Amino acid sequence: MKKMGLFIVLGCAAASVLFAFCSFHPANQEIYVAMDGDDQNDGTQEQPFRTIAKASSEAEAGTTVYIREGTYEEPLIVQYSGTKQEPITFQAYDEEEVILDGANLDSADGDQALVVLEDKNYINIEGLTIENVTTDVMDETVMGIFITGSSSHITVRDNNVKEIKTWHEEGNGHGIAVYGTSSMKDINIVHNIVEDLKLGTSESIVLNGDIDGFTVEENMVRHSDNIGIDLIGYEGVADNSDADYVRNGMVQNNTVHHISSFSNPAYGGEYSAAAIYVDGGKNILIEKNELYENDIGIEATSEHAGKYAEDIQIIDNLVSNNYYTGISIGGYDEDRGGTRDTLISGNTLFRNDTKELDGGQLLFQYNVHDNEIKENKFTASASRIFIANFFQENQDNLLTENTYYKEQGLEGIWIWKDEWYTSFSAFIEASGSDETSQYIYEDEEE
Repeated sequence: MKKMGLFIVLGCAAASVLFAFCSFHPANQEIYVAMDGDDQNDGTQEQPFRTIAKASSEAEAGTTVYIREGTYEEPLIVQYSGTKQEPITFQAYDEEEVILDGANLDSADGDQALVVLEDKNYINIEGLTIENVTTDVMDETVMGIFITGSSSHITVRDNNVKEIKTWHEEGNGHGIAVYGTSSMKDINIVHNIVEDLKLGTSESIVLNGDIDGFTVEENMVRHSDNIGIDLIGYEGVADNSDADYVRNGMVQNNTVHHISSFSNPAYGGEYSAAAIYVDGGKNILIEKNELYENDIGIEATSEHAGKYAEDIQIIDNLVSNNYYTGISIGGYDEDRGGTRDTLISGNTLFRNDTKELDGGQLLFQYNVHDNEIKENKFTASASRIFIANFFQENQDNLLTENTYYKEQGLEGIWIWKDEWYTSFSAFIEASGSDETSQYIYEDEEE
């Protein structure tokens, strides 16, 4: 600091008569942006800036940027980091409708995103509508919100992300994408609506790479043509290959519906999109989510040979009326990884496999070892399949205290190591299930 500046500060402290002439940034300042503002203004509520870019260039630690209602055809690129005591927040003012529209967005290095955070810390993005980012170019990825690098302590809350679309059959799109190329911590995706997306081979909400500690909570994800919420490892995203996986987080109290790849040209009419997908993640709690009319309710595995989804707790979810299966564990072919040391407990699996694709309520695929399935409630769909396990090598999976509901005049089916059983007692013996599991009418419950 120049001596002149120091003298002015000391003079202000010593003589209150000069205070009005002293200019400094308060610890928790407010900046305003409005459609009728001007970037030559001072950014106050009475004299707001016109552009989000100007506000971002002025928003240092401790700043809240209030954006007034209107449609802004520009991206929000966060310029500075906050601190633990003084985060930076960008939010809609007083619940006004603020739209960031990407119709005229220019691509950079093959990517387009309306909100960008790279190597930023302690940032909150709240209450914005983020829409209309599209491409028909294969090598161009479109995104609503893109968080990357080593960004940590980030909260994305109460936003509506929609109409993010790739029209190329081999293209990629994301509603909210978090890519930990370096170490990321404390990522929070809370109470957003993510909807009406065309994603190519990508996902609605994705966390990928070196991310240690996260929450994905109370979001509504719906009406999109690929995966709803995805937690990924081992794709080569992170600089440190030993930490290239998402871990130590929770996915809870989300509602995900009408997620299906059937109309997605990248998948050739397959029903393969999960509402919640763990692809190589570890130590993740998936709890109290409501998942219906998707291709798959919950899937946990790894797409990479020799890798696993591990220590996943799938607890107390309502999984109903999904097209292929309710919960799937294990790789989709023998060249994939699998699922181990995972707990599936207290879930209600109700009438999944509505397309009668032999996925049943719970599907075992390749490389499923040392998992526990207990205290779940199963109601079959028209396929009548409760559990589908077509693979001989699956072993050391413990099934205990599960309840399978009978229906008058309809037989249940259990498939275990590619043998089909309509006798519950024969299935219990073949699978090694304990005798506390029940096959009963619903009114027979204690």
